[in-house]
Formats: sequence, C-alpha cells, structure tokens
Amino acid sequence: MRPRLFGAVIGLVIVAGLVCLDLRPVHAGEQSSVSGYKVLEPIRHGSLTVFPVVAPKSYATGEFLTLDEGLRSGDVVVTEYGNIRGLMRGHLTPAVQREYAEVNRLVLVNNSKRPLLLLAGEIVTGGKQDRVIGKDRIVPAESDPVDLSVFCVEPGRWVATSEHFGTSGATYGGASGAGRVPAPSAVMAQPSVRAKAMADKDQNQVWAEVRKQQQSMAVEVAGGPTARGEIQSTSSYARVMENKDVKEKVDEIAAPIEHTYESLIKQLRDRKAVGVVVAVNGHIIWADIFASTDLLEKYWPKLVRSYASEAVVSRAKGGEASLAQAEAFLGNMEGRRETIESEPGVYRHAEVNGDGFKAFALMSLLPKTGFDVHVAKMAE
Repeated sequence: MRPRLFGAVIGLVIVAGLVCLDLRPVHAGEQSSVSGYKVLEPIRHGSLTVFPVVAPKSYATGEFLTLDEGLRSGDVVVTEYGNIRGLMRGHLTPAVQREYAEVNRLVLVNNSKRPLLLLAGEIVTGGKQDRVIGKDRIVPAESDPVDLSVFCVEPGRWVATSEHFGTSGATYGGASGAGRVPAPSAVMAQPSVRAKAMADKDQNQVWAEVRKQQQSMAVEVAGGPTARGEIQSTSSYARVMENKDVKEKVDEIAAPIEHTYESLIKQLRDRKAVGVVVAVNGHIIWADIFASTDLLEKYWPKLVRSYASEAVVSRAKGGEASLAQAEAFLGNMEGRRETIESEPGVYRHAEVNGDGFKAFALMSLLPKTGFDVHVAKMAE
C-alpha cells in the first residue's frame, strides 16, 4: 500500500496498516517527499512560482460534483439561513424569510445523485452578502439541507441582490446589482483571504484582510484614478476580482502559468500530476494537493488566478524559491496539535498545527473511497 500525504505523516497509519514508501528512483530535477509525492522543477512568471507535484497513485474521483457544476446545473441550491422551510430536497425554490438571515450561515441542498465537494476559499455570490466557504467538506448525494460554515467577504452590505446564490464571477447589472448572472467559473479567494477563513476562523479578520487586499489591488492596477475609484467604492471582494483592470493585472501573471501548467498536466497525466506548491516573491506560501489529476484540472483555472492575485499585491522580495524548499514544505506535516471533525460515512476533516504552518486534509469516507480528496497547507 502506498501512503497518502496526510496518512503518512500524522499517525493515521495505525488505521491504515503498515506503510511502504515509494521506492521508485527520483529523476533529475525533482525531489521526493517522505509521503511518495514528488516535486518537479518550477514554472515561474513574474513574482509567482508554482512547483508541480506528482503522486504515486491517483484515485477515482469522477463521482464528485464541484460547486461550479452543481450551481450551474441547478442541482445544488444555496440560500440564506432562515429560508430552510422551502429548501427541502427536490424543491428548488427557497421560501423567503429575510429576517432570519445570518452573516456566517448559509443553507445548501444537494439534489444531485453525486456527492458534492466544497473547498474552503470558494466564493458564492448573492443573498444579502457574498460569502466564502470556510472549510472543505463533502455533502452526500440527494442531501437534506446542510448548514454551511461561511464568512462574509462583502463588508458593508446587508441588502439582498438576489434570493439565489451563484458562483463568484458574476456580472452585475444596474446600480442595485439586479440581473447578475453566474459566470462559467467561480472565483477562489486568494491565499491570504483563504487563510483567515480556514485557520483563524474569525469574521473580523476576514473582513480586515478583504479590505487590505482591496486597497492593495487599487494601488496596483494600471487603469488610473477611475479604475481605482471603482475598486475602492465596492464592498464586494468578488466585484474587485471581476474589475476589468484587476483582471488584466492578474492575467499578466496567471495566463502564462495557467497555459504552461495545463499543457504540463496533460504531459504528466500518466505520472499522476495532483497539485502544486506555490511561492510568491521567493517565499513558499501554499500547497494544494488533490486525489486525482481530474480534480486538479477542474480546479486549476481558478486556483492559479487566486495565486496570481496574491502575487499582484505582494511586495515582499525574497529571491527565488528553490526546489529543495518546496519539497521540504510539502514533506513536513508533523504538528503540535491535530483537530478532527467527522461526519460518519461521509468525510473526515483534519487540521494540523505545526511549526510555521497549518495543514488541512479532507478524507472521503463514502463507499469505495477512504482517501484524501484534498490537502491544503499554508505557511504562517
């Protein structure tokens, strides 16, 4: 049996049985972690560097539905807490009870016959405020209403633009925002915002980080006073990311890396490309690892834009991150404290606090699974 990233490093081998390390040779230009994952030579553009990661094994993940897919098809419904009476399985129109809405609570129903995968950092737009999902989780197929843990990323608004939620990336029509339509792909919050939701779990810190990144982005855009004024005038993190001048700035960094890595993923499919280690301005900041190349390909377009958004507003310089540094970051998962949350038969979520990092692993407990679907690690 080959180890999984989290199982090999936080003691879960007691459950899994004896672990055999991947003994295949490491080729030139790559490093192998103790878990069997290999870090390859980096792709660099501007201040952003991504190190591709390949795995000893890829798991079958075709049954998992992403949030983008579920909201676009209408199989997944999200609404304000308090609308739950009209949001039962098979009933797609929530009853409106606005007075019971709460900042940090949304309700979701998965009417699909496939389990739904939610990633911390995904933004849903609509209702009284745009929110960011605070924790990875799996929602079973044909679920009853699920109470989501979310954080507002739109400080200052508490007026409904729509009773329905869509994935971020929406277009806005009219002064009130009426008529906005979900775009084909959602926005993933940049790592600094994801970290406040995932690790700090503090609404005030999320709001503070959103304002900080909004102000930093306004300084960086090339659109002049008009563009900066538009960015500073909105309370919505999603709308900042959708601003034309912001998109152009992010694209300068994201597009070359996105295209290069998309091509590389195809080349590395047989070697099971499953994720990346991310560095900005020479500092390793993040890693996202998936159970399969298929899942990586689905999330890659919005992940690379989230990394690029971080690179746009980050000014700290630190030379170039090395392959050895990326490998060391990925390989070190030993923590001082571990927190486990579990829904029996559905998922297990582990948070590990280590020296200078926090790591999160979502394990599927659904039939025929028992593997880590997503692992995220952040530098502190």
